[in-house]
Amino acid sequence: MSELSGANAVAEETAALTERVALSNKHALELLIGSQQIILEEMLFASNEALDRARTETHLFAEFVSKLAGVHSVKGIQTMVQECGQHQLDFVRRDCDRLFRNGQRLIDASVNLVGQRWRN
Repeated sequence: MSELSGANAVAEETAALTERVALSNKHALELLIGSQQIILEEMLFASNEALDRARTETHLFAEFVSKLAGVHSVKGIQTMVQECGQHQLDFVRRDCDRLFRNGQRLIDASVNLVGQRWRN
């Protein structure tokens, strides 16, 4: 009779261990898939940002050329350079703010992805 109870205990331990391994594999797979999703989202974001930056830089350059064509004096050139410099600084500030927000979003998504695994 003790052999039967010993066999049952071994079978229960094996079942519990198999269940824990299966759960660990499931969590590892979810972490891998979530990581891939974050990486793909970042690649998409980077390509959109590059396109947006190129479009904005082209617009700023066209504005600079049109203002340069309309300048007729040294004082006008000075004013134009100040205005275009201010536009460029505003663009850089907006770009940095956007990148900071994206970095914050990326960190939050990564923490949530890892945090969900630890809670389970």
